[in-house]
Amino acid sequence: MTKHVLQSRKTFTKDLDEAYTVMTRELKKTIEVQNHVSTTADLWSSNNRSFLGVTVHWIDSVSLKRRKAAIACRRFRGRHTYDRIATEIEDIFSEYGLTPEKITACVTDNGSNFVKAFREYQHVESEEEEGEGEEESGEGEVHFVDLHSVLSADDEDAQLGLCVLPPHHRCAAHTLNLVANNEVDKWLATNPESRAVYRSATAKCSSLWTKSSRSTVAAECVEEVSDRKLIVPTVTRWNSFYDAYSRITEMSLTDINNLCTQFQIKCMNDREYLFLKEYCAIMKPFTVALDIIQGEETCFYGTLQPTLEILMAKTLAMKNGLSPMTTGLPEVIVGAIKTRFAAIIDSKTALLASVSLPKFKLRWVKEEARRDHITLLLTTECRTLTTEELAAVVPDPPQPAAVAPSEEDFFSFEEQVNGSADASMSVETEVTSYLNSAPVMESLHLFPRIKKIALRYNAPTPSSAPVERLFSLGSLVLTPKRNRLSDGRFQRLLLMRFNRFFSQGDGEMG
Repeated sequence: MTKHVLQSRKTFTKDLDEAYTVMTRELKKTIEVQNHVSTTADLWSSNNRSFLGVTVHWIDSVSLKRRKAAIACRRFRGRHTYDRIATEIEDIFSEYGLTPEKITACVTDNGSNFVKAFREYQHVESEEEEGEGEEESGEGEVHFVDLHSVLSADDEDAQLGLCVLPPHHRCAAHTLNLVANNEVDKWLATNPESRAVYRSATAKCSSLWTKSSRSTVAAECVEEVSDRKLIVPTVTRWNSFYDAYSRITEMSLTDINNLCTQFQIKCMNDREYLFLKEYCAIMKPFTVALDIIQGEETCFYGTLQPTLEILMAKTLAMKNGLSPMTTGLPEVIVGAIKTRFAAIIDSKTALLASVSLPKFKLRWVKEEARRDHITLLLTTECRTLTTEELAAVVPDPPQPAAVAPSEEDFFSFEEQVNGSADASMSVETEVTSYLNSAPVMESLHLFPRIKKIALRYNAPTPSSAPVERLFSLGSLVLTPKRNRLSDGRFQRLLLMRFNRFFSQGDGEMG
């Protein structure tokens, strides 16, 4: 009989540090060979400690699957000011050799400190070129510098002057949350037709959630009536409010009022019940789009533009047949989306990411003039690629990738004729053949120029959900009973668990 001896704390700590060193080394090698990567970053507080989390993402050039890894969950001391955030992020990027040229975008939420950090320290090529022109025009001139001011400057200020950050993308999921929590709620609370019914309906729903969550007897009553529990919403996630309202509207008005009578709260009338029904119907496409954008393994940056386009179209299609209580709400939602995503919609980056994603191409564009514009944009981008950058790899015929049922229902397009492409072809021929090819990711192997563009522009994720998932995992590691974990030990445990280092013998990340 084999005897297993439990390792001592000292031995286990030593083995853990060695495994973390191996993981970090392999991760740096993997990142080094990538031409384009993206990152997500956010701040998280737990047990009176703040941490800065950073994840890195890329598309494997062979399998064309998205890969990810966590590279930091570092202790963040002091105030969460924009300059300190910029310094910490730049330090983490430097540790893994992530230059502004390699990082296509860093995705964060809409926090003012993150937005200002990237606005102040983002690398801008035009300014660099202007600086070079000024240096050339100033040859032969003597410039005097105050030596005292240079020597007396703080090291921290000097370091901030050298800080350079990559392009910045705002989290699309957080932006949609702001639309639902700000513009939609504000319109419902101020519109004369919906103001009273909105407040009374939501107040009665809140009473039901409170009763069922605080009393076991009340929870049992709900299960007896609907065979399901009520969903208690979370303040930070709008989707949870939609799910909670939807769960209530799944019950009949008679069952709802029976529960209200048992709980000794005011019963819901027909007008309030109709309002909740219409509200959930209007916001249904919104919540589907939000779930798609928060995806990770099959969600690329090119998913964002078609998702927003189809979301606005589906929302406007709901405006007919509404009662006066919700008439005008679809237009408010579409207007808020256009305003908050004004910098993204029809931008070069978003259009190239969408058209170079085989799942979408031009299938989501209805206007002929707009299709021609995007085709020209793709053709022009292909012309900028050099021959050395391309690798004409023609694999076996691709097999269609699996698509989630909910996504298939959300994205519905007309079928297009499949085509084939030559390995060595002109730019126009490659673009035309690609647009007529099968809508599967593996078809990119047939079109080297399009593949190069797709790997670059689709590297970012539409949202910062990956780093939020890192923090969710961190809450399972840094529990109240383990609050004496050192900052370094916590980061090692979390990163190795997130990167699944223990479950993969070859040390592959993501």
